[in-house]
Amino acid sequence: MENTPIFFADGESPKIIDAFRKAQETFKYFWRELSWEYRRIVPALDVACVKLAFTQEINGNTVVEHMWINDINFDGEKIKGILVNDPDELTNVTNGEYVEIPANQISDWLFVTQDKTYGGFTIQSMRSEMSETERQDHDAAWGLNFGDFDDILVAYEQKEKPENLTEHPMSKNMKESLLEFIKANPNELTAQDEFGYTFLHREAIAGNSTIVEVLLESGADKNAKTHNNKTPLDFAQELKWDHLVPLL
Repeated sequence: MENTPIFFADGESPKIIDAFRKAQETFKYFWRELSWEYRRIVPALDVACVKLAFTQEINGNTVVEHMWINDINFDGEKIKGILVNDPDELTNVTNGEYVEIPANQISDWLFVTQDKTYGGFTIQSMRSEMSETERQDHDAAWGLNFGDFDDILVAYEQKEKPENLTEHPMSKNMKESLLEFIKANPNELTAQDEFGYTFLHREAIAGNSTIVEVLLESGADKNAKTHNNKTPLDFAQELKWDHLVPLL
């Protein structure tokens, strides 16, 4: 993920700007969870959305609006999905439109599973300024329980199992079935999609070290490059998946 700061509109409070920063730093956990969600037979997530800064030059001014998208995909550089908000001022994007936005324009992310919310940094920043009654009304409007605004979770059961911050439990659990899959489909190790991404690239972006180890041991090429000249190691370093760097 590029570290270039995005231009945010004047008048954003320091608290909200801090929330943007935390959302960008932890977005990798959102994508890791979603990458597994897309493989589940029975869905586990009730909500999965990302808030992005959309910009447009209007009458000589840069206008910024932060809006949510869903149906998300992520290639290590751009967030892709469907806009689910109506813009207030912007005319260069509309509700229901497919968009591709650089990852440095993330302003928040949120996923919900088993009645717990993860992420939602800007939401919790706003809730911190509300009275208890206002918070209850806010949560009722969303139909979600956002819990303690001072205690934001980023990974499933991270308190009970701190190791989940390093690796998703499904990465470990899927090891044997992955070995069988590769044995039956050896071409998957070298196959590249239309943008040059391999299986190894995608797993490096999602931070799945057990899967990455299996792929490397099975003969995946760690020097394979996307059409943008990125290796799996490049993505691991940019996303700060430190546990993958020695493997790659």
